[in-house]
Amino acid sequence: MITLDAGTVEAIREHGRQTYPEECCGAMLGSSSDGAARVTRVERMENTREQERRRRYTIDPLEYVRVERQADSEGMQVVGFYHSHPDHPAVPSEYDREHGLPIFHYVLVAVRAGVPGEVASYVLSEDRGAFDREELVVEIPQE
Repeated sequence: MITLDAGTVEAIREHGRQTYPEECCGAMLGSSSDGAARVTRVERMENTREQERRRRYTIDPLEYVRVERQADSEGMQVVGFYHSHPDHPAVPSEYDREHGLPIFHYVLVAVRAGVPGEVASYVLSEDRGAFDREELVVEIPQE
């Protein structure tokens, strides 16, 4: 299970809208315990892939280290990553499976014709054979 507040989900959707028709990507920072994660905030990251940016993303390793250190200095951890699927469903691709790690949560947002749609979250099995969809809880702030 992964928990995000409504504003964080909207930030992910907006990032996907702004980068369409290319994939956006970013890190999710927060805490994790017994396989459940709570996202405190997201950190946009640049898609550094040079080709196929409509279907793939790459995060620069030095940028990842920077975000990891930033999270650590703030008492958080990188609990996973998000990215958009332009004109495709919010379902991990074979490429996502091949490049994913079982220690992270992966949130995907479908963006059709520039309009963000479904948001879903997945975890990769320990043997890296398949993604399992997990419960995504969106908390609405109380006023």
